[in-house]
This record gives sequence, C-alpha cells and structure tokens, in this order.
Amino acid sequence: MKHENVQDYYGKVLQGSDDLQTNACCTPDEMPEYLKDVLRNVHDEVLMRYYGCGLVMPDGLEGARILDLGCGAGRDVYALAQLVGPTGYVVGVDMTAEQLAVAREHQDWHAEKFGYANVEFHEGYIEKLDELGLEPGSFDIIVSNCVVNLSTDKQAVLDGAYHLLKPGGEMYFSDVYADRRVPKAMAEDEVLYGECLSGALYWNDFLTIAKNAGFEDPRLVTHRPLTIENPVLEQRVAPLSFTSSTYRLFKLEGLEPACEDYGQAVIYKGTLPTAPHAFKLDDHHIIEAGKVFPVCGNTWMMLADTRFAEHFTFIGDFSTHYGIFEGCGGESPFNADNGSDAVPCC
Repeated sequence: MKHENVQDYYGKVLQGSDDLQTNACCTPDEMPEYLKDVLRNVHDEVLMRYYGCGLVMPDGLEGARILDLGCGAGRDVYALAQLVGPTGYVVGVDMTAEQLAVAREHQDWHAEKFGYANVEFHEGYIEKLDELGLEPGSFDIIVSNCVVNLSTDKQAVLDGAYHLLKPGGEMYFSDVYADRRVPKAMAEDEVLYGECLSGALYWNDFLTIAKNAGFEDPRLVTHRPLTIENPVLEQRVAPLSFTSSTYRLFKLEGLEPACEDYGQAVIYKGTLPTAPHAFKLDDHHIIEAGKVFPVCGNTWMMLADTRFAEHFTFIGDFSTHYGIFEGCGGESPFNADNGSDAVPCC
C-alpha cells in the first residue's frame, strides 16, 4: 500500500468519524473523568475528525515533551497539551495536509482556551522522522493512536521513535493487531487498509520489530477485541481476528530478555494525580498505593530509571539473582486477561 492511498482515504474520503465503515478506528467511551474534562476543551471540528483506537495518555505527563506520530487533526495533541501544562510541549506529525489544516486552523483557539500555547505541527512521514528536523533524544514520551498499522515501514517508525526518545523515555501507543499474518491480497485492499485492518501487524511480529528497534520487554497495557460490525467487511477479513492494544515501550539500557528475580519490591506512594489509589504499569502490574509489591529486575528499571521514580519507594538491589520471576505474564494480547485478577508478577 502506498502513502498516497492512505492520504486520499483520510484526507478526501473520510470527512468525519461517522464516515468510518468499521469500529476499528474508534475509541470506546469508557475513559477516566479527567480525560473527559480535557476533551471538553478541544474544538468540535477537531473532535469530529478523530480516527484513533485507544487512549494514549499515560500517567505522569506534567512538564513532559511529547511527540504524536500520525496526529491527524490534533485531538490527542490538544488533549496532551493540557495534561503536560504550560511547562510541557507537544509536537504532532502527520502526512495528510487536509488533517493538518484542521489542526493548525484551531491553534489560536486552543491557546486562548488553555491560557498558553505549547503545540506545533509538522507535515511528514512517520517512517522518515529524521527528515523533520527534530532533535534526537529530545522527547520524554512518544504516542501514536491507530496509525502505525497504516505505515508502509513499521520497523522504520519504531527505529525513528527510539532515536528521538530520551534515555528512560517511552513510546506509549495504541494500534490494531492481527492474530496471524495478513495475506497479501487483503493487505492490498484499500478500504480494509484505510479502516486500520489489513495493515495490522501480527502481534508476535510486532514484538520482534519492537525488540529490533531497541525496545526490550514490550509491555501490553490494555486490549479489546475488534468486532468490525460491518457484515460485508467481516467476510473480507475472515478468518482473521483483530485486537486494539495499547503497548508501552521503554528506552532503557540493560533490560533483560526475560523477567529475572532479584528479590526486589516497590511501594507506590500514590502521588500521581491521575492515579491516587493504584498505578497501572501494564496489564499484570497494577500496584496499589502503600502496598509492598514484588517486581522483577525489568519492572524495577521501568520505575526507577524513568519519570516514575519519584513516585515509588524501592526495596532491594541487583546484588543477588534468584532465577526467573515466578508467575510471569503472557505476551499475547489474544491470551491476556486485562489484569482483572492481577497479582505481583512480571
């Protein structure tokens, strides 16, 4: 699939969220109340041109410098701009001129609404981030909402993201994944591609690509099955199944291939404003405030060597190794349980 096909679909065919033919590029209504409040401050035209599939607003954003890959008309950019506050900054990148025109048209409106201006937009390809003049190692967080599946070179996207992140930074993004590799004929279907289905990666290939880029130990945060709800298109994608999943990828030196036990534990202080009672690192690490929570070495680093360090007390070190951490969680979003019965494990 060529860039031009995707640009036409999102710039000319789709004029609003209602023009989508499936539920793949839609975010469910369930979201924290503080995010609903943030979205109420986003211009209606920007909201109307939203085509994401998840929530890409992790905890601990105040003062952060964020890059949004495939920002479209800017809904997430303007939401994140409020969460990072006047000391933070958000940069949006998109290849579709029509979408960026909407985002830029309302920059002054949002600046007046927020009381500060802290966003900018670049037209370009997320596979060629090095051509946009962005400083390497300059972003705390990179987000993307249902766009990587549309990319023509997904390895290049993750390579570029890794290059632009600061040490200890993370890529936190939602996308569509398939339960197997998409057949070539399906991948060339322009409607299925534009609807975020036939460009989806097989989830296990995604893990390989992420690790090749330098993101060891990818963590699945949330997932939900996609039901498509279009009988004609359901027949065209059968027998494949799809899921919308959110992953977080940390740029950390020293992460190990497996979850290793060093007898470590953490205590969450409950100091993140958006997570006063429990902090969710991923689908099997939901850490209640004030409770000693055993962790593997990788999880320790994801908390101790990132922006989350000030919000935790750390117990132990790496001086003694006890083998593989007992009760390791699965990697497949098709077998995960959303963490409803989460226990201390990696």
